[in-house]
Order: sequence, then C-alpha cells, then structure tokens
Amino acid sequence: MLLNWAIHITQARHLRPPQDTKPFTVRQAKLLKILTKSFWLIILCVSASTLLCIVPASGDTHITALSPSKGQPRIVKLLNYFVQRHHYRKVKLNDELSAHIFDRYLKSLDPNRSFLYATDVQKFSHLRSRLDDQLRRAQLADVFSLFNVYRNRVENRVEHALRLLDSGFNFDIDERYQFDRRDAPWIISTPAMDELWRQRVKNDYLALKISGKTSDEITKTLSDRYRQIKRRVHQFTNQDVLAIFANAYLASVDPHSRYLSPRARDNFKIRMSLSLEGIGAVLRSDSDYTRVLRVVPGGAADIAGDLKAGDRIIGVGQAEDEPMVDVIGWRLDDVVALIRGPKDTLVRLELIPTGKGPDANSKIIRITRDKIKLEEQAAKMSIIEIKRLEQPVRIGVIQIPTFYIDFEGRSQGDSDYRSTTRDTRKLIDALKFSNVDGLVIDLRGNGGGALTEAISLSGLFITSGPIIQIRDARGRIRPRNDPDKGIAYSGPLAVLVDRESASASEIFAGAIQDYRRGLIIGEPTFGKGTVQNLIDLDRYSEDDSPVGQLKITTAQFFRIDGNSTQHRGIVPDIVLPMTVDSETQGERGLNHALPWAKIAAAKFQHFSDASVVNELLSAKTAHEARLAIHPGLLFLRRNAALDRRIEKQKSVSLLELARRNDKQRRDAERQSLLSDLYKTDPANEQDTDTSSLEVSNTIRTIILNETTRILADALISIKTANPMTGIVSDGTRSTGNTQIPVTQ
Repeated sequence: MLLNWAIHITQARHLRPPQDTKPFTVRQAKLLKILTKSFWLIILCVSASTLLCIVPASGDTHITALSPSKGQPRIVKLLNYFVQRHHYRKVKLNDELSAHIFDRYLKSLDPNRSFLYATDVQKFSHLRSRLDDQLRRAQLADVFSLFNVYRNRVENRVEHALRLLDSGFNFDIDERYQFDRRDAPWIISTPAMDELWRQRVKNDYLALKISGKTSDEITKTLSDRYRQIKRRVHQFTNQDVLAIFANAYLASVDPHSRYLSPRARDNFKIRMSLSLEGIGAVLRSDSDYTRVLRVVPGGAADIAGDLKAGDRIIGVGQAEDEPMVDVIGWRLDDVVALIRGPKDTLVRLELIPTGKGPDANSKIIRITRDKIKLEEQAAKMSIIEIKRLEQPVRIGVIQIPTFYIDFEGRSQGDSDYRSTTRDTRKLIDALKFSNVDGLVIDLRGNGGGALTEAISLSGLFITSGPIIQIRDARGRIRPRNDPDKGIAYSGPLAVLVDRESASASEIFAGAIQDYRRGLIIGEPTFGKGTVQNLIDLDRYSEDDSPVGQLKITTAQFFRIDGNSTQHRGIVPDIVLPMTVDSETQGERGLNHALPWAKIAAAKFQHFSDASVVNELLSAKTAHEARLAIHPGLLFLRRNAALDRRIEKQKSVSLLELARRNDKQRRDAERQSLLSDLYKTDPANEQDTDTSSLEVSNTIRTIILNETTRILADALISIKTANPMTGIVSDGTRSTGNTQIPVTQ
C-alpha cells in the first residue's frame, strides 16, 4: 500500500497541474520535500524481488472513463432471453460459462497480452465465477471498469513506445523477440512490460529497416502507428464496449453467434445484399494484423487476382497519390471503412503475402472498387486431357465459386434467371457434347451460399432422394429432398474440395459421398454445419433508439447417413498434401464450436452405378505412388512443410544480420522449390520469382491436375477389369462394338 502511494507521488511530479490549481504553500512544499526523501529511503529498503512486482496504478491517465448507458442493460436482457430460449445449444448460464466469457473478454481486449498486467487480471478475477450472476441482473459496471483499466494501459504503453523511438536501437545484439504471446503468461511488473515493449518497438523498426525504408520513414511510420492505437482507444464509445463484451459472451456459446451493434448491422446488410462497393474480401483480426480470410468470387479483388486468403493487410491508400495509411493495430471495422469507397475508384493495399515470415518484404497491390458481379461468380468449365495407356482421357472440369441464385429475377418471373444449378446444367450439356470421359466439380474456396442451390445441384447427379437433414433447437428433424426426379449427368464423377469449402459445399460433397455417386478428393472441408438466424433487436427497443441485431445459431445440418457436417466436415476419399494440420483448420480450430454429432440415417438408396467409387483403392494406390516421384506433388509436400515451419514461428531474432540471413534462407528455399518444379516439369515453367500469387496459382494447378489423374486412373481400372464395357461421354453404359473414348 505504501509503495503504491509512493508511486503515485513520483508520477504526479511529471503531470502538469490543471490551470485552476493553486500554488503550494510553504508548509505544503516542506511536507512534499519530506515525503520525497522518505520515498527514496523506502525504495532503498525494499528488496529487488519486491520491486519487480511494482506496476503503475491503472487510473494514471486523463482519459474519461466509459460507463454503461441507460438502455444497455435492456440489450443484455434481450441477449440472455434469445440465447437461453432459442439457441440450438442448450445454454446454461453458470460458473463454467462465466469463466469462458471472462477469458474471451480478456482475449478480445488484449489478445497478445501486451497491455494488461497480471495484477489487473487478478483484480477482476472474481468475474470468472460471477459474470453469470451479473448477466442475469444485467449489471455492466465491472465489465466497463475492466475496459477502462485496459484503455489506460494502452495509453501508457503508447507513450512509452513513442519515447523508445527517440532512443535508438543497437541491432548487433543477439536477442529474440516473442511476437506471438497469445499463450504467454500475463506480465507481472513494469520492468518486464518495458522490456517487452522495447523489443516490440525494436522489432517493428528492424522489420521496416529490412524492407528498405529510411530512418526518417521508419520513425514516421511507427509514430503514426502507435498514435493511431492511442486515438483508437480514445474513440471507443460505450456502444463499442458493450459490443466487445456481448460478442465475448456469444463466442463463448458458439463461434457463429454474434451481436451486431447498429454500425456493425449496417455493414452486415451491405455484405449480404452484395452491393458492397469495395474489394470483395472477407477480413478478420489476427493480433495486430488484418488478415484476408477469403476472397469473394466475383468481387474486385477476385477479378484483379492479386489478393489471396492469408495475406495480411498492413496499409491502405486512396487513389495513386494519397499517402499509405499504416493500419497495423487498427480495429477491423475501421480498416474495412478505409478500404470501402465509391464505385470505380482505386484503393491501394500494402500486404505481407501469405506464407511469408513476419519480416517479409511487403508489396502494394491496386484494386478498383466495384460491386460483386453475379456473372463473375458463375460456374465455369474447362477440359483437361490426361494420357493413360498412350491414349488421351478427357476430363471436364466445372468450377463453382459459390452457390448463387438471382432471387430478384426469379421473383419477377424471368424464365432465364441465373443460378448455380441452371448454369451447371448448361455446362454439363456442353461437356457431354465435347465427349468428355469424366467430370470434376471444383468446389475449392467455395464458402457456401444458397441452401436451395446445394440441394438442387446435388439433384443433377442422382435420380431422387434426400440430400440433407436439418435438426432445429427443439430436436425436430426435417429432410430436404432432390426437387427434380431427372438426372443431368450419370457418368464418372469426382468432387474437389479444400479447407475453405464450407456449408453448402459440404452439403453437396456429403450427398455425393453418401450416395456413392463419385470420389471426393482434396482436403478435409471447413466443417461449418450450423444454421444461423437474424433477429432484429430494434423491434424490442423501449425508446425507438437503434439497438442492433443478433445472429444466433438455431439448427444443425446432418448428412443423409446421419453424420453431421459440423466440426469434422467432409473427409475426402483421397486426401491431398495439406499446408496446415487438419485438426487446427476450419471449425476444428475455433473455440466453443459445436461438436460433431450423429442422428438416424435417412431412407435412401446408393446410386445404381458406383463403379468409380469401387475403384477407389486402385486410384488411391496410383496416387500414393506418384506422391514419391511426381514433381508437382513433391513440390506440394515440401512447400506445405515450409509453410508449416513459418506458421509455427513465434519469435524472431533482433540481430539484424541473423534476421536478414533468415529471410534470405526462406526466400532461397521457396525459390529452390519452384526451380526444381520447373526444371523437372517444363510445362509449368514461367518467370520463377517467389511471389505468393505465383505459388498459389501453381498449387491450384497441381491439385486440379492430380484430381483429374485420379479420376482417369479409376476409369482405366474400370476398363481393365471390364474390357468389353466402357463409359461413354453421356455417362451411359455400352458394350460390344460401341467406341469407348477412354481407350481410343
């Protein structure tokens, strides 16, 4: 207590008194002198171990504290009502959930544990078992108090970081900085926090130095970055604080339920209406970075082709001549607001490409803002020829970026309205006319879309039957059936998926697998098997002021064999080499995701001709043999191993020479992989720089080519086992004198 009081005295010496403060009297001045001497005597008498535990008081800055508004307890009561009455998961507001909410709230405020002290966390530790009680009573005082402590800590750290910029750094010292502190202990003392931030600022400075910036440019960039962090916390409103806490609450129930403040609600409506005049990308916060989660098919970024999932956005510039704004440490919605703009205007993004280390050189891309165009989302076809037994095997490929439908055109009675199913049917007819021997449906990167389209698309490949089962919060199960008893294609089929194939994509792939209709190839899918509903909370406002919106999980998808698509996703029949561990990707990597579950299977019959699936073992054997020798597949495995090493890195050297050597070594390794690929497979040869775009396109091509090889292998196995029977291009069986395209 005495130490804390003494610290306040020393801090007060550095604060400018308010204008109306009266000067000290002589007696007060003498008293202050005595206290100051006593303070230094106390410091000398305290052991070093005790000093290490000293932290500044949390209220040591002049920021006005935020408090809950009069109407916010009403919002909490609404959240409690809908979560407990209508959420798919039977939620119990108890001490266990309280602990999860507390941890999630801390993570939302300080994900990298770089601002709050262990003593701060301890001070509010009673909330770990009491938040449930406070939620029932709609009490928010402690929640806001913790936020105010956090905000003061941020202010303190930013001022310290700005002072460090003026002190200079020695980059000849061999030390390491742990930049990923998500699982690290909370800092216990001011000296330890100062040391962490010395290393952080030094690392920020070194990264910019290695990227080629001058000393003046570095100082300006970092000064602006740190001051923006300070401005950001100053701009928080009580609405922002409630949204952070409410989403910590909902995320502790499941990762897809979310409270949308009035501002966030407006942003969501823009995205859902596809009228967003921006770049067409789904973004998320990742520590201090804004990371690209997914590029929206048909959007400006997709058309430009330079932005990839996993890229980190570190700067945003308007037009060609406006300065680049550093956005490291910004709130996600502030970054999104900066990226959006009028249609046909230019936005520049500074990126750290996916697969690159923390000190990688950034690159700047240019995207012209535009609305998402339905025609750019449309299914597209191509044909790939594979040589087998010295004869070409023609494989048709239909790429489906999303499950779309022109709702407006359909409602207006347009007989030629666009949809995934309608467009795919036309492409199938065109491929059959071109005498393809098999068909691949490419769903990589397809995050879902209209449920009705996933069901009707599945119906193009089976005669009739259920496609998916849906269980609601009351336990009622409803099957959704193929709406058309016809069949558009009955020939050999494969479906290509990856970790980003989600929701509607998983419904389609699961149905094809359950009916034994075709082979599923690629990576385990995302595992998003839940249904969300939107609830307009404004309807329950007591004074007509905007309240926001609630997105809440209300149902779960189940395959017709009874297995859920949730969590596990669709496990391919043949798994191709992956960049990341399957257990950490998609839904499996999200906290509090609903678990996999199983219900009774629906009544259905397997497809009458499962010959391709029956050849799974032979096709898989041939694929595994290629893994050890094929240049493209060797590249996939080695490139995936390099990506995993970079992804697991949690610290970097602050020794400049070592840092530059590490970067050069990684770049050389990536370059060597590409050079080896092009050397052994001249068909792939191109300009061998190591841009993320080139690597990404190369990987996509290798995976698609291997998928067509696997399907071709299955076709050859069928022909070898039944030499008098073949599969002609329209998918029907033929015998005798009929020509067999696979072998001619």
